[in-house]
Amino acid sequence: MGKGGERGYGRGVGMAALLLHTHCSPRYDRFPDLEFDYINPYDSASRINKVVLPEFITQGVLCFLFLVTGHWFMSLLCVPYLYYNVRLYLQKQHLVDVTEIFNLLNWEKKQRLFKLGYIILLLFMCLFWMIYNALEDDDEHSF
Repeated sequence: MGKGGERGYGRGVGMAALLLHTHCSPRYDRFPDLEFDYINPYDSASRINKVVLPEFITQGVLCFLFLVTGHWFMSLLCVPYLYYNVRLYLQKQHLVDVTEIFNLLNWEKKQRLFKLGYIILLLFMCLFWMIYNALEDDDEHSF
């Protein structure tokens, strides 16, 4: 595939990273509300659990897109997070339990913040490569 096609896929992969970020971010504001007893634990758990599977699916699609488009380094960066999500799903630990939510609150907050940082890192790397490729393409067409 030529350079132009790879750049087109790079833009698509960047948008997939943005989509992944938007799927995950609603989960992170629930824990402080729960910690300070502003929200019902059942409501909080149900809101968090609604976005778990879309997050996992979007992460898998993103990793697959990186692999198919030949972005090997980015694909390798996605593999540990994908493995962790698959392991959680197979062990049936991917959903927040209403009865245990207060016991696991600190662990859940740390886990979600780590995931958010990881996703933001991927997002910025995608954006960097998109901008780099756009500038490189612009240099090729200048006189």
